[in-house]
Amino acid sequence: MTRFRQVLAVPGMTPLLSISLLARTAITADAMALTMYVVIALDLSYAAAGAVVAALTAGVALGGPLVGRVIDRRGLRTVLVVTIAAQLVFWATVPVLPYVILLGASFAAGLLMVPIQSVTRQAIAAMTAAEQRRPAYALESVVGELSYMVGPAVVIVCAAETSPGVVAWGVGAAIVAGGAVIALLDPPLRTEDEAAGEAAGRPRRREWLGARMVAVLTMGFGVAMLLSGVDLAIVATLREAGQVSWAAVVIAVFGVTSVVGGLVYGALPRPMPTWLLLGLLGLATIPAGLAHDWPWLCVAVIGAGLLTAPTLSTVADAVSRLAPAGVRGEATGLHSSAASAGFALGSPVVGVAIDASVPAGGFAAAGLAGLLAALVGYLLLRRSSTTTPSPPSPPPSSQAPGPCDAVAPAP
Repeated sequence: MTRFRQVLAVPGMTPLLSISLLARTAITADAMALTMYVVIALDLSYAAAGAVVAALTAGVALGGPLVGRVIDRRGLRTVLVVTIAAQLVFWATVPVLPYVILLGASFAAGLLMVPIQSVTRQAIAAMTAAEQRRPAYALESVVGELSYMVGPAVVIVCAAETSPGVVAWGVGAAIVAGGAVIALLDPPLRTEDEAAGEAAGRPRRREWLGARMVAVLTMGFGVAMLLSGVDLAIVATLREAGQVSWAAVVIAVFGVTSVVGGLVYGALPRPMPTWLLLGLLGLATIPAGLAHDWPWLCVAVIGAGLLTAPTLSTVADAVSRLAPAGVRGEATGLHSSAASAGFALGSPVVGVAIDASVPAGGFAAAGLAGLLAALVGYLLLRRSSTTTPSPPSPPPSSQAPGPCDAVAPAP
């Protein structure tokens, strides 16, 4: 655990991760809060609720790189002021908006979502030395897993005790509070060397958005698609067995093992290639379809769970290392967009596989999606290795092997 203690000892790191956990818990709960409001308060269908969530997700996917680009050019606090104001207006008015206006407002809210995740990742890259980044990103992935485990569950429990409108206000208040605290912390997004080098100008997109970055973004898309599909496959499997009430237990096991996997991976002395981690995650997901009741399903998801946080953290680390400092905000925004697109596409693709076969087909489809993304990433990285022998040198503080080096196979 020495590596983690060193990371948490970095000035500002512990409060950054703590407030990131609070804000990301609220952000992961926003879709559930809107669903509960549309279904219960407006008395509309789940399809109508799905449309609102889809609008929010589309806004997040499109807004990620745009918000990141503004951070690169105008600074963090300017973006936080605008996005916090947008979230405050949206969530305060949710309980009084007619459905049609809510649909459009959800898209706008997604477009101007407070960029907690991308800011945390940029700050980690700026605040840590090269050898500290892997355990730091492992902790960041653990924070993400905890937020996904807690956020939606808290919304469901609170909605049962109070009105969905009040729950929406609570979620919005937590998002706004998280953004405000991040603004007060004002974490650095550039190292001193990177800030000094900004005078050289912002690199053109074609100079950094090459095969290596596209490979990493593809794998980020693939792991998100896999995870979204696994959640649906778990529910479908237990529904067929008449045990759908146990889905929360299985998903909790999956989340806990992911946290354990992230902590173990962050403590290892050397990284693993991203394409290899994602490929193993895909392979570990497919056999989970052999389980037909909740106890065996809990056992079956352990392998995939152990590999989830390591894969997520390695993708985030690779993006930070491949992106020049002047465009790191846009690059992390693209990463968030790729993940949002993967989560949005994973459920319908796996749902089609389940409808066309059996629930086990859902795990197979999710695992194959991960394997395909890993293969595409590997091929792109190999092509980049043969056509571009030496990538641009990172700043002196980053001169250590990491996932960017690990993901690129030798030609």
